[in-house]
Amino acid sequence: MSLKHSKQRDTIKAFLMGRHDHPTADMVYMNVRQQYPNISLGTVYRNLTLLADLGEINRLRVGDGVDHFDADTSQHYHFVCSECGGVSDLEMPSIEAINDVARASFDGMIAGHMTYFYGVCGQCLRVRRPS
Repeated sequence: MSLKHSKQRDTIKAFLMGRHDHPTADMVYMNVRQQYPNISLGTVYRNLTLLADLGEINRLRVGDGVDHFDADTSQHYHFVCSECGGVSDLEMPSIEAINDVARASFDGMIAGHMTYFYGVCGQCLRVRRPS
């Protein structure tokens, strides 16, 4: 697929690469508008979808009804806070062995997995019970 170069798409990807909070399309739009005031929300959505389809970014669907985006396409895990809705990388050893567990009881081919962990983040816990 030959793709026309786009400064707006480059800016969107660069914005994501500088973030670790897995922003939504609306968050990307609000920030990219600072550099491209005439960019539309639709253009941001189309470019995020294209980048995800090309495998250059990940689209995360964590159950809150809104897509979040991550420039880190390596295999890693995410934590979703049930209070603030924040999505963050979860630093932990790989659990790739879960693929073997799934393969053992599945009549088909397991290619990989996506795992989200849910709970309350440290910041929300501190707000809940200040020290």
